[in-house]
Amino acid sequence: MIRKIIQIDEEKCNGCGACASACHEGAIGMVNGKAKLLRDDYCDGLGDCLPACPTNAISFVEREAAAYDAAAVAEHQKKRGQVHADCPGSRMREFNREQPCHTQTESVAMQSELRQWPCQIKLVPVNAPYFKGAKLLVAADCTAYAYANMHRDFMRGKVTIVGCPKLDHVDYSEKLTQILKENDIQSLTIVRMEVPCCGGLEMAAKTALQNSGKFIPWQVVTISVDGKILD
Repeated sequence: MIRKIIQIDEEKCNGCGACASACHEGAIGMVNGKAKLLRDDYCDGLGDCLPACPTNAISFVEREAAAYDAAAVAEHQKKRGQVHADCPGSRMREFNREQPCHTQTESVAMQSELRQWPCQIKLVPVNAPYFKGAKLLVAADCTAYAYANMHRDFMRGKVTIVGCPKLDHVDYSEKLTQILKENDIQSLTIVRMEVPCCGGLEMAAKTALQNSGKFIPWQVVTISVDGKILD
């Protein structure tokens, strides 16, 4: 039958996984870091995934496709346990951590290295005075929880702004472009998690740097889900 169904442009897809999370039927999965329509009969054609995509990689087309199958979707959801298991970033994991003995525990409390408020990318003002001459750290929300020495190793001496493209459902590149273009930023450090959805944050920061026309030192650091720095 000819019906309305989604189409995903792989060239535009940044692998953030936001569409997979937004699709209640589980019609979209992450394959090799890109969003894929898994089966035509899983897609109801309502387009909940469209506004979730930060790069406008999803659109509607009318083509020959199998009819939406509610029973197949229900069975699919049952197997998935209502969790978006197709997205590697949502896969459940557990880590065994050895607890230090009292003699190993530091007696001096650690000091926060956060230099300003707010720190969320969506909330931070573009022309804040603390951006003048700043070393900018753009970090994924989860990095501070996964990497134990985030404050000491990355935030110290930098202005830190954080975000999650998967949960915020927004493309940060425009806001970051304004910050880089309108302020005297000395360097840019991007700290992300290894999961595919963090690719959206890295891509937004790189796009912003390119669009700003600035030539400043920059680097990307990737943190594993068990809290290690990956090469």
